[in-house]
Amino acid sequence: MRGMGEPGAASAAGVSGGTLVSTLKGLWPHMWPATRADLKLRVVMAFVLLIGAKLVTIVLPFTYKWATDALIAVSDGRAPATGATVAILSAPVALVVLYGVLRVAMALLTQLRDGLFAKVALHAVRRLALTTFEHMHALALRFHLERKTGGLTRVLERGRNGIEELVRLVILQMVPTIFELVLVFGVLLFVFDWRYALVVLVTIAIYMIFTYRATEWRISIRRRMNESDTEANAKAVDSLLNYETVKYFGAEGWETARYDRSMARYEAASVSTYTSLAVLNAGQAVIFTLGLTATMALAALDVSAGHRTVGDFVMVNAMLIQLYIPLNFMGMLYREIKQAITDIEIMFAILARHPEIGDKPGAKSLVATEGNIRFEDVRFTYEAGREILKGVSFEVPAGKTVAIVGPSGAGKSTISRLLFRFYEVSRGRILIDGQDIRDVTQASLRAAIGVVPQDTVLFNDTIRYNIQYGRPDATAAEIEEAARQAQIDDFIRSAPRGYDTEVGERGLKLSGGEKQRVAIARTILKGPPILLLDEATSALDSYTEREIQDALERAARGRTTLVIAHRLSTVVAADQILVLDEGKIVERGTHAELLARGGLYAGMWNRQREAEAAREKLREVGEDAEIPAAPNRNPPPLNEPLVAPAAVVKEIVPSN
Repeated sequence: MRGMGEPGAASAAGVSGGTLVSTLKGLWPHMWPATRADLKLRVVMAFVLLIGAKLVTIVLPFTYKWATDALIAVSDGRAPATGATVAILSAPVALVVLYGVLRVAMALLTQLRDGLFAKVALHAVRRLALTTFEHMHALALRFHLERKTGGLTRVLERGRNGIEELVRLVILQMVPTIFELVLVFGVLLFVFDWRYALVVLVTIAIYMIFTYRATEWRISIRRRMNESDTEANAKAVDSLLNYETVKYFGAEGWETARYDRSMARYEAASVSTYTSLAVLNAGQAVIFTLGLTATMALAALDVSAGHRTVGDFVMVNAMLIQLYIPLNFMGMLYREIKQAITDIEIMFAILARHPEIGDKPGAKSLVATEGNIRFEDVRFTYEAGREILKGVSFEVPAGKTVAIVGPSGAGKSTISRLLFRFYEVSRGRILIDGQDIRDVTQASLRAAIGVVPQDTVLFNDTIRYNIQYGRPDATAAEIEEAARQAQIDDFIRSAPRGYDTEVGERGLKLSGGEKQRVAIARTILKGPPILLLDEATSALDSYTEREIQDALERAARGRTTLVIAHRLSTVVAADQILVLDEGKIVERGTHAELLARGGLYAGMWNRQREAEAAREKLREVGEDAEIPAAPNRNPPPLNEPLVAPAAVVKEIVPSN
């Protein structure tokens, strides 16, 4: 995580395509952190214990051999005197006790090593998880709009688990296993002879080649399983987030069928995964058994020829059986490492993706003393060939209110996104108090702007938490004062739990007006010099809109305010109104001036007034009014849209 040392380490791990070497290169700075001497000491001690445990492991077969030979010597000898018998039998018993002591020591050293290294491993996992989380927030809005939240969280979850697996497998298992294999091979070569070492070497080579080929085959199956799992999870999250829409259209069966299709693909891929695992395990068992049989046959021939003792035969068997554990683990280790890399390769690709919007080297903090905003010949395109803004220029003087209106798709919300630097302008520049926003830090820019969006999405937490989000260090008194100014304090206090009331997923336990008031309180608490109102009342009814508008006017006092509006009634009092159409400002002036001009704004105003009059007329008609009958009384088929009778429309909405 930037700011915590070792910047970009995780990104480096993903740049070279998610190989084991590149992954370990990315992990190492987190397992050997420059600022944590205590963790470095744990690493050193863990490796010392590792060597000690493996040396004890190699001695174990020798004690088994010595005990066997001692017992055979006793069984072949003549029965001595009682005292002598006790003396002779004491040697095998002592060797057996030594064998037990060594096994206990091996277990204790191994567990102590794992315990010491656990803090190092989990620290690395936490650091990488934080790096990923921070990087996700550093990526531009364009990236997040192109992703499905459910699928993305699933990728991140598997990636974090994959990193934890790599740390555990490579450091705690692979390195000790390789060390043990080298020791076993050395014992067979120098204590026995080259034939034993050759048989074991060939067995290991064939075993590894088979494991590699089989694992590579299984990786593609694993990848298909992951893709199916991600798809199924994304569909489930998307459906649950749209619970109300599903209910509105009675689409539970449709959603269930979509989810089941994804799960069917996951089921098929999972079955293939387990089947291929069975093939891999069976092949490994056959290869090792053949190698074990060949080695024991050599030992049996040597014992028969008098070159070796029965203890040597037992020792070879014990050593190879002991070898089977790490050897079998090497197959599983390679398999699990490959699968872990497969799990985190998408996350590493995300980590390797450079943020579209970044601070310039040496960028200074924005100094917003007055809050003057200026757009100078701003052009912008989301994708090549489709320009959204076409040379937009305007100024919002300090402390004044400027509104931007226009038809849907004119580019109004794009202006707010450019002001926040969610996107970079294609041409031109945006200035705040004479400072190009591309030359200042994003953090300082966004700290100077407060926003009340059209669709306020709250965190699934308390009302207090959501208001305090505007300024985390605010006191309880300041939070409550912001709520009073936003005219929501009375509502909060009327709730059973007051400010500790849970708002639910995305704030769905609150009404639209209540959510907007929470957003206003949050912005008031933030106390920015610039206020952006992005169609803050367009989704509300007229009564609630008037109440919210009053709260917004309170919040805007003394602040530079940019209003992006759909309902023109909310911008009548603006100091200046800009009319945006097809990416260009086609009109500008006060409300009265624009009406007098009789242009696009006047036409929009008249249409909205007529629509409002029509709604008022409908309310006045009520249930007792006599509605003229339509020429065709037959209801439309269920699969056709409903259309209001023309006579009703003519009566309520006068034609132009």
